[in-house]
Amino acid sequence: MSGGEVTVRRLWLLASASLIALIVLCVLWEGWLAPLRPGGSWMTLKALPLMGALFGILRGRRYTYQWLSMLSLLYFTEGVMRAADAAPGGALALAEVALSVVLFCSTVAYARLTAPSRRSTRG
Repeated sequence: MSGGEVTVRRLWLLASASLIALIVLCVLWEGWLAPLRPGGSWMTLKALPLMGALFGILRGRRYTYQWLSMLSLLYFTEGVMRAADAAPGGALALAEVALSVVLFCSTVAYARLTAPSRRSTRG
């Protein structure tokens, strides 16, 4: 494996791990840990768009990385807006911010490194 392949593999692992962690966080947060309404809320559905990207990310599809990078900014925004919530909601919101930043950076870097214009031509 060349250095570029190792970097792409690490970015794939980082994006996959942060996506799965963000999905788990969203479901646990709105379902049990600190739901908007006691007993859970419909906000658990916010994990559905992330689940739609899961198989594309795990299979390394560049197009999925591109649109997920933009989608992750919505989760960043929600986390920033809810960071001032009472405990444990505020801490969960900061975790969402951190995960969405890692997801954004890793998906953008992966999409950039796997661009057709950056691939070396081998004969």
